[in-house]
Formats: sequence, structure tokens, C-alpha cells
Amino acid sequence: MRAEALDPVLLRTFVSVADLGSFTAAAAAEGYTQSAVSRQIAALEDVCGVELFARGARGVRPTPAGEYLLPHARALLDRLADTARALDGLRRLDTGTLRLGAFATANAALVPRALARFRARHPGVRPLLREGTTERLLPMLEAGDLDIALVSTHKVPSIAADDLVTLLDDALLVALPSGHRLAARERVPLAELADEPWIVADDPAAIAALHARCEAAGFVPQTPLRVAEWISKLGLVAEGFGVTLVPAVAASAMARDGVVLRAVTAGRPRRAVYAAVGRHARRSPAVTAFLAHLRDVAAELRSEGGPGDPAGAAGEPRP
Repeated sequence: MRAEALDPVLLRTFVSVADLGSFTAAAAAEGYTQSAVSRQIAALEDVCGVELFARGARGVRPTPAGEYLLPHARALLDRLADTARALDGLRRLDTGTLRLGAFATANAALVPRALARFRARHPGVRPLLREGTTERLLPMLEAGDLDIALVSTHKVPSIAADDLVTLLDDALLVALPSGHRLAARERVPLAELADEPWIVADDPAAIAALHARCEAAGFVPQTPLRVAEWISKLGLVAEGFGVTLVPAVAASAMARDGVVLRAVTAGRPRRAVYAAVGRHARRSPAVTAFLAHLRDVAAELRSEGGPGDPAGAAGEPRP
């Protein structure tokens, strides 16, 4: 016998008849006619190849085959009920998992704030977070290893991905030592930093992105200091070893003594920040709910003067 031949509707009627001892009583309890119950029991007996009830003038009672089937039918119906409750829990966001990927500076403020709001509303959903570059996250999303990924055009001019949700247009600020000759300015011309050592990750794509931005301002940047971690970059800036570009989306989390963050004058470098949703997750209630929180936090970061008006977002107050 094939397992799928055991129709749960027939099993439920079978259990009801066994419990109530009557086709008529089972029909009333399940909302069927008596003849419909008779047909369902007959259909189940045909599938099983045995008689399941002994019919008598005073009702019906299970045959030995019916007695044997009864606990299995109850267990199967219980498992189906448990499955239905579990699926309801996913829909209501009482349980489940949200698999999220984000680039490093999105994890400084944007992601933590959005996750905190999501957790407050849906504490039963477990978030899983993976950090990586856009180039690493998009293949993970395509493979189904992530449900949603925060990506940016930091290193590439455009992103080829389905279901991109625009979050913000993020300016890149310049981090200067607090005693720098340009630190008192509200905005800094990139060209005036042509002779500065630039601190950048030792990564071909990051170096190429910095070169593209600086060459547009008329110079080739010197990059003698190659470090990836932001705490290291800002530590070197604070001690006067060079300057670096900092995404405004992370500015509020990067304030530290000895460093000021300043906007760049007209033509300032910017990047687009998106949430990319996996094809498999388009109808995910968790993804839909988290996207709403991401949009809200992104709007707040813009209104706080981070990406939108970044000159005083972190570091010393503007003059």
C-alpha cells in the first residue's frame, strides 16, 4: 500500500465512527450525511483491503483490523495537526528563522537597529546573520543560503539581482585626524587630499574603487597602508597616518577620539544600498516584516543627517 492512499479525511471519519460507535453519530459530529460517512468508510476499507467495522443492529464496532489501525490513524492525525500548527506559527511569525547577510558597515547601525525592532515584535523568530561583501553575498542568496542580503554599489557601478529594494543613497565621508588642516571645514574637496596617504583594504576591488573615485577628482591616491578592519583604519587616522573613506550609514557607530568625519564637496562619492530578496523568500512573512523595519531605520538614518547630510554625523561637532 502506498502511504499517500491513506486520505486524512477518511482516517478522521474512521476515528470518529470508532469513538462514537455509530455512522449516524459520526455524521452529525463531522458535518456529513450518514450516507457520506458510509461511503467514506467503504472507500477506506477498499484501500486497506479489509473490513474495519462490524455492522450490527445496535451500531458498529471496530474489527480486529480496525482496532489495529486505530492508534496509527490517531497518531497520523495528531502529526498532521502539529504540522498545521507549525505552519500557522510561521505565518504568524511565532517561530521560524530569518537568514540575513550584510556588508560590514551595514552591520554597524542599520542592521542592528532593524533586527532589534524585529526581535521586539517577533521574539520567536531566530535571526541568522552572515557578514560579507556584496560579491560574496549575492551568490549565497542565489543558492538559497540566505533569505535577504544587504548589498551596495561600493565596488561595482550596478548590481545584477532580482527583487532589489532600495534602502538609501549612502554618501562616503572622509575620515581625517582631528588636527588635520581641513578638519575645521564643513565639506572637504577630494582634490585637496591628493597628497595624503590613503588607508584602504588590501583587496583589489576596494583599491580599484578608491582609485576610480580619486582619479575622477584628478589624482591617483597613495595607498601605503592596507588594512581591512574599520577599528584599525580609524586608529591609524587618529594617529595621523592617513585618511580614509567611511560610509555615512555607519558614521553614528564610528565616532572616536582623534577622528572627524567630513562630507566631500560637489561630486562627492556615493553608493546605493539595497536589500536583495531571494527568489525562494519572496513570500516569506519574516522577510516581509524585516524589510519594513529596514525601510523605517534607513529613513531614520537619512533624517538623522547620516547618509543625507553627513558632515556632522560623527566625530567632532561641525564648526
